[in-house]
Amino acid sequence: MLRALILLLTLALAGLFAFAPRAHAADDTQVSWGVRPANTVHGTDRPNFAYRLPPGGTLTDAIVVTNRGAEPLTLDVYAADGFLTADGTLDLLPAGEESQAVGAWTTAASSPVAVPAGESVEVPFTLTVPADAQPGDYAGGVVSTLRVDNAEGVTVDRRLGSRLHLRVTGDLAPALTVDDVQVSYLSAGANPLAPGTATVSFAVTNTGNARIAPGETVSVGGPFGWGSTSAAELELPELIPGATVQRTATLEEVWPLLLASAQISVGGEVVALPGATAEDVVVPTASASASAWAIPWTWLAALLLIVAVIVWRSGVGRRRKAAQQRAVDAAVAAALSSGTPPTGTIPPRTA
Repeated sequence: MLRALILLLTLALAGLFAFAPRAHAADDTQVSWGVRPANTVHGTDRPNFAYRLPPGGTLTDAIVVTNRGAEPLTLDVYAADGFLTADGTLDLLPAGEESQAVGAWTTAASSPVAVPAGESVEVPFTLTVPADAQPGDYAGGVVSTLRVDNAEGVTVDRRLGSRLHLRVTGDLAPALTVDDVQVSYLSAGANPLAPGTATVSFAVTNTGNARIAPGETVSVGGPFGWGSTSAAELELPELIPGATVQRTATLEEVWPLLLASAQISVGGEVVALPGATAEDVVVPTASASASAWAIPWTWLAALLLIVAVIVWRSGVGRRRKAAQQRAVDAAVAAALSSGTPPTGTIPPRTA
């Protein structure tokens, strides 16, 4: 049972990319290693790799692989393109999936790499930007991998790496879009005049060529902005070009003013590379809106009931008067036909 549980856990974790300094093989032997950017002319004690190059530019840097285990370790070292996961975390393309940008432009000098127990090896790599590369930001990483076949025949691919951010010089054109806006309203319950809760969901996409640290405002109000309420600021991750994140805001104290109109505005700033000054580029604000009914249903139901009672009573009164009038008309008609004036009438005078 225990081995089956270990096998299921191994399968669930296989192929994950992490930036943590430890990894464990899928067999009974613990394997531990770490990676970090080497101290080179490009920087020391860096958290990751970050470069600025023109189209056609090239550079050489290195990643340090440290074997913390008691046995020699052989690792593959390569680069891969990055993408943003649904929760806003930067991940790398899985092994075997071809990179199209910075992952394809970066080549390790040697792979696989043998790392003696308790020692570190510096692995150089070269990054060459194609001459026709478009200006803007590119994200990826330099990765070390360990593939282990366990006793059950399952191959586990462990990956540890360091992020790589590249800015190809040229005109930066930051841009954001907000779409897929949805609004729902939940009334307060028994009290029809109490404020309720509005839920607003939306998607933010980086449609430009620059990495952006976004910030947003979300507000909900009635017609003409009456009773507008703003949501607390949501946590939006840095968006690399082409990335999309979904977010949901919950707003309390929204008054039931028949219509709840949500307004979303997202701006931000271009992320500066480490050691560089902030880019003097304005990120245009993107906006979107949507509406939902915000009706106090209990109040409306009571109002409709009152109206129905009034209409019914009015109809009953009209029917009673109509019946009385028909009775009078019938009595008059009967009297005229018999030649006898109806009771209470005055006979006609004779000349």
